[in-house]
Amino acid sequence: MESKIQYQYSPENLVKSEPNKFKQENLQSDELVINLGPQHPSTHGVLRLEVLTDNEIIKEVIPHLGYLHRCFEKHAESLPYNQIIPYVDRMDYLAAMNSEHAYAMGVEKMLGIADQIPKRVEYIRVLVAELNRLASHFVAIGTYAMDIGAFTPFFWMMRDREHIQRLLEWASGARMLYNYIWVGGLYYDLPVGFEDRCTDFINYLKPKLKELETVVTDNKIFIDRTANVGVLPLNLAINYGVTGPMLRASGLKFDLRKVDGYSVYPELDFDIPIGEGKMGSKGDCWDRTYVRVLEVHESVKIIEQCLEKLKTDYKRDKEFDPQALVPKKIRPKAQDLYVRAENPKGELGFFFRADGKSDIPFRCKARSCCFVNLSVINELAKGGMIADLVAILGSIDIVLGEVDR
Repeated sequence: MESKIQYQYSPENLVKSEPNKFKQENLQSDELVINLGPQHPSTHGVLRLEVLTDNEIIKEVIPHLGYLHRCFEKHAESLPYNQIIPYVDRMDYLAAMNSEHAYAMGVEKMLGIADQIPKRVEYIRVLVAELNRLASHFVAIGTYAMDIGAFTPFFWMMRDREHIQRLLEWASGARMLYNYIWVGGLYYDLPVGFEDRCTDFINYLKPKLKELETVVTDNKIFIDRTANVGVLPLNLAINYGVTGPMLRASGLKFDLRKVDGYSVYPELDFDIPIGEGKMGSKGDCWDRTYVRVLEVHESVKIIEQCLEKLKTDYKRDKEFDPQALVPKKIRPKAQDLYVRAENPKGELGFFFRADGKSDIPFRCKARSCCFVNLSVINELAKGGMIADLVAILGSIDIVLGEVDR
């Protein structure tokens, strides 16, 4: 019997095993197809970019997604609502607290207890979410600088991120996948002394942020590599559904923390930075990094206000139980509900369909910012130089766990 093993070499099988859009026989004489990733460090995971080039000019970019096999949405259809949170952590594993916050808010709205969550719980949620936003932006800025050839910012960012990881580990017991924000409350109150240690960290961090601007956004080499590269006009960003720092870098002051005013964000004072095209065109790679740097400053302001509230108005009490509102069994009435939150990379949304008969969601669909933001890469790269593609991809700031879910 004739063997039909697909990986056996033959020109025909080679085509079957490489699902490329562009076929060699259809290319023009001056065209070339280049595969970038997944082994390339800048692709941050299992992403492969199929790039059609005309010499050094990019004609088209097709992203091919790999398989992380996280299967978040299918897992969510077989588990009770409260047991899904550990899987939420694994989507954007660099911002797990933010994702937990969004998910918990959604289920609480379905149960009708969203307005009953104690203020101390809400302030702790925002505190840990903003700490995680700092950590996520540090990875984004540090790895982006490394993508385009600068190692020092990466080491500095990892050094400062480590302090945050230790704080969050102290609070939750886990280093990255926390399962700390529960439906109706928290896993545990903050450890004794957390507020003081967090204040020490903020005082340490503030002067470091000035150094960051000097070594990254004000650096001439960084400006030359990112200004006027990968420009995303505002109308294009809106048409593609782009959100987060990418959208704001194109000039729109749209932040769900302000627009939706969820949790205790309306009680806090902070600004929404937008791109201004200071070093090149509005919405270019430099603007996207610049917006993230400014957002770090805003998160520091939010953290300071949360710490102040937790020390004064909603301070620690022996009688306080962070699990007092955590339901023993979660069975929402039949309904469809969509909830969204401002994650470090953009809008993370969950669509729930409950049948009213089960404590397992009939459907739980995640609207991930990384997946949507990545969809615009062809528009950003088309007509640019092949050497700029890494800079463009890095400026999107994706985590593949959210792209392949």
